[in-house]
Amino acid sequence: MVKKKLLKGSPLSAYARKKATTLSLDGKGMKLADLVWMIQGKEGHASCFKREKACNHIDCCWQLSCGANMG
Repeated sequence: MVKKKLLKGSPLSAYARKKATTLSLDGKGMKLADLVWMIQGKEGHASCFKREKACNHIDCCWQLSCGANMG
């Protein structure tokens, strides 16, 4: 099992922009949450980053940075 790392601020934004680029998405000038929602949608996931109080998506790469209670 790969240990996930909590990202915040600039490192989280950099990760999101890099991920968007690999998915051929243009996130230029977008707020972080909007960019993550676009990435989640492109990958076929629910656009739920920072929208839910509880989460059960254990394979989500945004999970630690989201702030939802994992259950």
